[in-house]
Amino acid sequence: MRPPEDLEHLWGWARSLPKIDLHRHLEGSLRLNTLAEIALEHRIDLPSYDIEQLRPYVQVTDDPPDYQRFLGKFQLLRHFYTSREAVQRIVREAIVDAAHDNIRYLELRFNPEALAYAQNFSLNDVVEWVKEATRSAQAETGTRTCLILSIPRKESLHTAHEITELSIAHFGDLVRGIDLVGDEVNFPAEKFIAPFRQAREAGVHITIHAGEWAGAQSVYTAVAHLNAERIGHGIRAIEDSTVVQLLYDKSVTLEVCPTSNLQTGAVRGMVQHPLPDLYNLRLRVTLNTDDPSISDTTLTDEYAVAVGALGMTPPQVYRMLRNSVEAAFIPQEERPWLLDTIRQGLSAYPEAVEAFDSLIVGKA
Repeated sequence: MRPPEDLEHLWGWARSLPKIDLHRHLEGSLRLNTLAEIALEHRIDLPSYDIEQLRPYVQVTDDPPDYQRFLGKFQLLRHFYTSREAVQRIVREAIVDAAHDNIRYLELRFNPEALAYAQNFSLNDVVEWVKEATRSAQAETGTRTCLILSIPRKESLHTAHEITELSIAHFGDLVRGIDLVGDEVNFPAEKFIAPFRQAREAGVHITIHAGEWAGAQSVYTAVAHLNAERIGHGIRAIEDSTVVQLLYDKSVTLEVCPTSNLQTGAVRGMVQHPLPDLYNLRLRVTLNTDDPSISDTTLTDEYAVAVGALGMTPPQVYRMLRNSVEAAFIPQEERPWLLDTIRQGLSAYPEAVEAFDSLIVGKA
């Protein structure tokens, strides 16, 4: 297959690549037609039941870049988890959509409290439902899927401990990690040191949203005090060389989501996105979607944006894929399989395997 030479070939190249998404929210992955069908079936009060009229409420359209407006779209989405069947349908469709985008390995994160909200379900029940649907969907699609439980920063410490205990109780081949999400500007992470210490001591993997809307200090707190192995976004680490050095020394991976960063105002324009600089600083950067439905994007789109708008080269994209393999929370015994799967998928491009197999950026 030819490397990207123009827009058509660029998107075709990106579409053909085997991909890994380490940062995708279940709550930001709902199909619009599914929302309308669930709303009609369960008589959910909506601004409109017409998909096109509903779109601006749950998807970025002509919105000015603003993270509060972006986060606000999740408030309406909380009303759609109306039954076990609805939850499991949404999980299945998220994994099927990822498989259609040639994603071979997916990490899907979700907030149990958000899924339980509409009908006051048990948090443990919704985790079980998500696991059951995930196991079925990955068997159906062949897309290996792991789960991360999310704690919103605005939640109480009691809820944080409850979700942490769920992550420990369910830790296994599906539930692999825990995350801290939401408004990092108004809800600092220090409040959650104790539950994340508990998770780390139990062997649960940790990723923290940081350095997206708050500055580099937010990234420092996540790594130094919450033991983050990965950082969701983390792009503002570029503002402080000591934080960049910390990420390098500790081999912390950044889960970068370019389209989302633009829509939330984390960057003013794609040409200002720091992904190339972070890569050139030899940090472990990866490409991801964040919320494909809200952002109206796919991982293919994000790969194409990285090359077409940010000036990354195909070999650099292949290197970022290798970073994703190494940073995945997949059980260690499955990592050789993941390596081989991506390597085989890249074999259509001779230079791809060589780049993928080259030394990993950052410290080993």
